[in-house]
Amino acid sequence: MIRSAFTAILLSLTASMQAADLRIGVIDMSRVFQEFHKTKTAAEKYKGNYEKAAQEMQERQTVYKNLANEAQKLQKTAQDPIITPEQRNKYAAELGEKLKEIRSMEMEMQEFAERRQTQLKQEDMQIRKGLYEEILVVVRDKSKAEGFDIVFDKTGVSLSTVPIILHVKEGAATDMTDQLIVELNKNAPPPGAEPKKADAAPKAEEPKK
Repeated sequence: MIRSAFTAILLSLTASMQAADLRIGVIDMSRVFQEFHKTKTAAEKYKGNYEKAAQEMQERQTVYKNLANEAQKLQKTAQDPIITPEQRNKYAAELGEKLKEIRSMEMEMQEFAERRQTQLKQEDMQIRKGLYEEILVVVRDKSKAEGFDIVFDKTGVSLSTVPIILHVKEGAATDMTDQLIVELNKNAPPPGAEPKKADAAPKAEEPKK
């Protein structure tokens, strides 16, 4: 139903084009997003956060491995036939406590992995949302400034994963991709420069006494 409705809209637009001189533009939003300098900066930040989470997980795995080794030694000692029953009971009790630590560590590692995975996923979605919103502002401003009536994302796909724009006649639509990339990257910092930090929020004035 949705696809049929979209097809009807396109047919309606085609009919309108015959009666009016519409300016139509197309943009490769996938390429624009990838070549936006802020996307690359965000990707580096995300990579750093991912590597930090991986390092934290590695530290937990090291602790877990040490606990497992200690438990194995206690078990071997507790099974030694030359020790006294009192010593065997002592080592068995220590082994029981060590196994509790191991189970607790397993739960903590699982919770940590799930929590950090969720955090990273939410962070990635929030970053992408912010970047797309920033790009759309420039798309709309540039479209209005250059007098375009309709602008399509030529990388968009339908529910069947087939591209929405199947064919564009040569010269019938202006590809704005390169112009948009230039516009978005005009204030990009030079290679190797630190990303510009956001200005600190002004402090609220203290109430007068």
